[in-house]
Amino acid sequence: MKLEFKNIDNTLIVKLVGELDHHVSKEIRNQLDDMILNMRSKNLIFDFEDLNFMDSSGIGVIIGRYKNINKLGGSVAVVGVSEKINKIFDLAGLYNIINKYENQSEALKCL
Repeated sequence: MKLEFKNIDNTLIVKLVGELDHHVSKEIRNQLDDMILNMRSKNLIFDFEDLNFMDSSGIGVIIGRYKNINKLGGSVAVVGVSEKINKIFDLAGLYNIINKYENQSEALKCL
């Protein structure tokens, strides 16, 4: 699992490359929390364009970061969601709290 970060207009964009599963979820949580704190990001965009797999621990990573960002008064969005990841989001009810956009530009405009 590889993470790529960029910060645009007080929004942290994190691109996940590889697989988000129980083997890497703790490390990913820690890296994300550190970046949110260090960059003082209000909003967070997860870019899943290059994410090949996500299990239930990935859902925990997403919900945990949502809670942290929500406490700061910000929003979380996802972009580049594949059909497989989309099904996971639907089943878990994540779209009730997190908005999905086609790309980063669209998400940045709406956050």
